[in-house]
Amino acid sequence: MTEAMRAFIVTGPGEAGVQEVERPGAAAGEVVVDVARVGVCGTDVEFFTGEMQYLHDGFAHYPLRLGHEWCGTVSATGAGVDGRWVGRRVVGDTMLGCGACPRCSRGQQHVCEQRSEVGIRNGRPGALADQVAVPVTSLHALPDSVDDVAGALVEPGGNALRAAMAAGLAPGDRVLVLGPGTIGLLTAMFARAQGAEVHLLGETEQSLEFARSLGFDHAWREPALPALPFDAVIDASNAAYLPALALQLVEPGKRVVYIGLAGSHSHIDTRILALKDVTAVGILSGSPGLAGAVDAYASGVVDPRPLVAATVGLDGVASVLGGQRPAGAGDGPKIHVDPRRVAAQEE
Repeated sequence: MTEAMRAFIVTGPGEAGVQEVERPGAAAGEVVVDVARVGVCGTDVEFFTGEMQYLHDGFAHYPLRLGHEWCGTVSATGAGVDGRWVGRRVVGDTMLGCGACPRCSRGQQHVCEQRSEVGIRNGRPGALADQVAVPVTSLHALPDSVDDVAGALVEPGGNALRAAMAAGLAPGDRVLVLGPGTIGLLTAMFARAQGAEVHLLGETEQSLEFARSLGFDHAWREPALPALPFDAVIDASNAAYLPALALQLVEPGKRVVYIGLAGSHSHIDTRILALKDVTAVGILSGSPGLAGAVDAYASGVVDPRPLVAATVGLDGVASVLGGQRPAGAGDGPKIHVDPRRVAAQEE
């Protein structure tokens, strides 16, 4: 009889829970990872509510196993994989390209048309389970200086690093980040590490107070935003009107970066884009930024751990996806999951 494991499965909009499922085997070219930590993100919430666009486009179907922000320890290797991976702490790329198309050939597997996405697209099971199987080519080793909390923040960190780099910041430049959620705050951290003067625009005073507690003194609600020249504006929000505001606020000849996704269509006026000679950059995936995020965390240049407000077990995931904050949670925007926890250990 095949050994079973616990996994969190979403079976339909608002319907999810922990099930016993078959443990993964290590296929050729793949490894099995014992999961240590998983981050819950907005994409997971959209799958839980049924709003995720991939469900409507046919790229994802219920039932599905979420979890794409993860870290763990390799416990088994498949054929063709160096056995020295066993015992190593790792994170993995979410985006798994076909490996044969021109996009994959030029190192852009994250936009491969046939790609799978761990816990998201084309049926690839995610890490909200005791174990997850992934290709060895997707792995990045974690040094001892990056603990499990930071390790499970590498994936969003890769996205944030790419957004900060796309802004083209030089020391002393002034950047405005729209949205003080996980991606926005991580982007602000990477921008600060580049020597930029960072401003944040948020909706609630609570989120802005948390940003200030991280050393971001220039944290504003929209009516109070000062009329300053911004060398870059990075939209890390889910508000449909903010992409247009970003274009209005950025200095002519500078850059806007779009990494946030709204639940409905957002619009920008390309006449403003052209007449201001602005460069607009879109960011999908942390893939090209994962190694840089690991390095930044390992060196201490960026410490993402204060963003984690609480850690729950698999039994606590459904309530988190439903919008409930765990008892005793801090003010940070990120909730983590430790699959090794049992219900009695929930925080």
